[in-house]
Parts: sequence; structure tokens; C-alpha cells
Amino acid sequence: MRALKKLNLDWAEAANLRMAQLNEMEEFYLHAYESAAMYKERMKFVHDKKILKQEFKSGDLVLLFNSRLKLFSGKLKSKWSGPFKVVSVSPYGAIKLESEEGNRTFKVNGQRLKHYLGTTGERHLIEKIALKDSPTPAPTTE
Repeated sequence: MRALKKLNLDWAEAANLRMAQLNEMEEFYLHAYESAAMYKERMKFVHDKKILKQEFKSGDLVLLFNSRLKLFSGKLKSKWSGPFKVVSVSPYGAIKLESEEGNRTFKVNGQRLKHYLGTTGERHLIEKIALKDSPTPAPTTE
């Protein structure tokens, strides 16, 4: 008994100290939880601010994102195919498309589409320019 008094081990004081430490730990945990929640909220706001709401109407021309291109990826291969014509739009984001020739229709998720900014009749003509390695010889008269 004398050894306990010498070390000053009072059970009530030790219990109070331990409860204070547990309360401090819980307070630290709640502060960390709140700051993580605030961080997530700020990041969601920043992310959502960059997302543009796209409205598609029937008759619009769109490009379709090809997500399966990863199997046969090429550095210079475009991941967008089309243009396709929007036939109908459902209220929950499914969009019915028609191929350029008009022979095939299919439904896709609206998040895989973007507006096509070109026109339907636009076909670029590439001008051929012949590059000469050496100057042409002057015509000779005989």
C-alpha cells in the first residue's frame, strides 16, 4: 500500500484523466470529420461548376464517344465517331440516334454525346501542291 501512495496512483484521478483523454480524442475525431466533409463539399462544387448541361433536341447533329477504342487504341485515332442525327430524347438521358445514311437507329446515354459543330454538306477539298526537288530546266531550242 505504501508503494501506491508513493507513486501517487489515485484511482479516481486516473479515471478522470483517462476520461479527459477520451473526450479529447473524440473531439479531435469530430474536427477531422467536419473538415473532411467541408473539403469534399468544396471539391464537389468545383467539379460540378465545370460540368456543362447539354440539351439535345431531335434533329441535332452529334458525335458519339467510342469508349471501346481502348482495346485497339491508336495514338492518332479519334475517339469520336459520327456525325449522327438525334431522333428522340427521353426524359432520363437516353437518346435515340440515327446514322448518317439513315439506315440504322440505336439508343445511347446522353453523356457519351457532344454537339457536332460542322455542317452536313461540308466536305473539304484538299489542294494538291507539287513540290519540286530541283528547278525545271529551261526549254532548249534546236
